[in-house]
Amino acid sequence: MIEEVKDIAEIYKWPYHIYKSKFPGKSFAKAAYNNEIYGISFAPPGCETVFLCFLSNGRMSSPIYLQFYGNSKDKTERESLYMLSVKTQFAGIEIHKIIIQLFKHLSKKYLKDFTLSDEGQYWETGDETVLEKNFKRYSDLLDNFSSAIEYHPMKKGESFEAYFERLLKKIRDKNKK
Repeated sequence: MIEEVKDIAEIYKWPYHIYKSKFPGKSFAKAAYNNEIYGISFAPPGCETVFLCFLSNGRMSSPIYLQFYGNSKDKTERESLYMLSVKTQFAGIEIHKIIIQLFKHLSKKYLKDFTLSDEGQYWETGDETVLEKNFKRYSDLLDNFSSAIEYHPMKKGESFEAYFERLLKKIRDKNKK
């Protein structure tokens, strides 16, 4: 898997990093894991880093999540150790499609019990029109929020909560028109 992902990253000229590539023997499907990361990460332009990384127990994680949640005693934080995400909004539709297609390929070939939730719904539908519509919706939301902040500054003595409620009301009112 590492070699395939490395080849793709090199084709697109995306920076990548290879972590350890050989898992310790008989460590899969255990709750315990060592403090090593196995796999590869890559960073398309405008996109958060994509981690195709695993702990020694075979479960997907990342170096960042291992650092933050790896030694936590809190059950919710421990579950977060295995819940990765990637923001592709600023990378654009084409890169989003490439990443989703890569995950489809890898999930069939290498990943067991893998689930992916795609806000763009391209993973679920394969429909570019749906993806474009969702990208536009999120872009419009960001643009509206940016404009609201620029044209409606915080009033003297206004709390952050009141300010954001006022901004959200203005955005909702604008979108109703």
